[in-house]
Amino acid sequence: MRRRIVTDLLRSRLSRFPAAALIGPRQSGKTTLAKRLSSLYFDAEQPADRVRLDLQWEAIEAGRRLAVIDEAQTRPELFPRLRAAIDADRRRNGRFLLLGSVSPGLMREVSQSLAGRLALVELTPFLLRELRPASVARLWLQGGFPDGGILGGGGFPSWQCDYVDLMAQRDLPAWGLPAKPQVTQRLMHMLAAVHGQIWNASGLGQSMGLSYHTVNSYLDVLEGAYLVRRLAPWAGRISKRLVKSPRVYLRDSGLLHALLGISGREALLRHPSVGASWEGFVIEQVIAGLAAHGARTEPFYLRTSDGREIDLVVRLVTELIALEIKLSARAAPEDLAALDRAADLIGAEHRYLICQTPAPVTDGKRGALDLASAIDRLQHIAAQTTASDTKRKSGK
Repeated sequence: MRRRIVTDLLRSRLSRFPAAALIGPRQSGKTTLAKRLSSLYFDAEQPADRVRLDLQWEAIEAGRRLAVIDEAQTRPELFPRLRAAIDADRRRNGRFLLLGSVSPGLMREVSQSLAGRLALVELTPFLLRELRPASVARLWLQGGFPDGGILGGGGFPSWQCDYVDLMAQRDLPAWGLPAKPQVTQRLMHMLAAVHGQIWNASGLGQSMGLSYHTVNSYLDVLEGAYLVRRLAPWAGRISKRLVKSPRVYLRDSGLLHALLGISGREALLRHPSVGASWEGFVIEQVIAGLAAHGARTEPFYLRTSDGREIDLVVRLVTELIALEIKLSARAAPEDLAALDRAADLIGAEHRYLICQTPAPVTDGKRGALDLASAIDRLQHIAAQTTASDTKRKSGK
């Protein structure tokens, strides 16, 4: 069984809070990870487990074992009981681990009943650093879902197609998406077609016969289910006029490729969306990888009206990092020069071009890196800035 990076972060949160919520998309491995931490497991979607949880509740409250409750947001009546159990002995930490696949539903219950009592930790599909370094091409093509082919077998792309169909037919309607399954499936295919582009709800809505308000509300549900990522535009003051709409990406590259009808590496490299696919894959690996290590990040993109752009801007406490992403084997000097001009606008001290170079080179704060080297470099910066911030706050 492969170790998930987020395990250490989850253990740390449980040591500091009475409860933690492990959130992330369906089939990303939450249950597998949770069962490694405790065998006291209940699935709130299963009637038998709900009865068992009710009958054992007093023993759970009095006991010392970590209780795992899967899909807790489906049983709102649990949250007052959890709050009462926690408040009866606030000094005891690591008592409850809740699992959830839909952010809004879980967060609504948390904010009403468990605010200040529970820590949130997100588990994504597999990250590059959880696999062998040689897995970059395969992870990019097939995505990181454990059953989607990345761990072996012939799941891709049929598993991904079935996943989208089941989400459209069963889970998304239960989580608040009122569209018919056929409409949801069409929306997913259209999101794949505009992956990485500036979000235009009106244009997409017109092509589907929906209002832009409806399209945006559907996107909210998909984002809450961890299927899409809205990357916010840079909103700081600079001398150039800025694009102010977000960019939208499908978070898992395997789902993207299945929706685009891509079934192999050669088909991917020939596809018109290959550059946008690589960009979204790198962005997700960077943001999710930093989060899995507990780094506090604010991700943006930058695009000015005269065409200057940065694919990903990451704020790490006091540090600002500009990342340009290219699907190339080498970094051209003009690419680094363009990155410098855009990074100068926002005062980003760290500037890296992420490509597929076999020979990464950097002077520490500027350079051209492959994805694995970039992830290592960013995690190093995150660790340094976090340590410095902690020292500053402690007054030492």
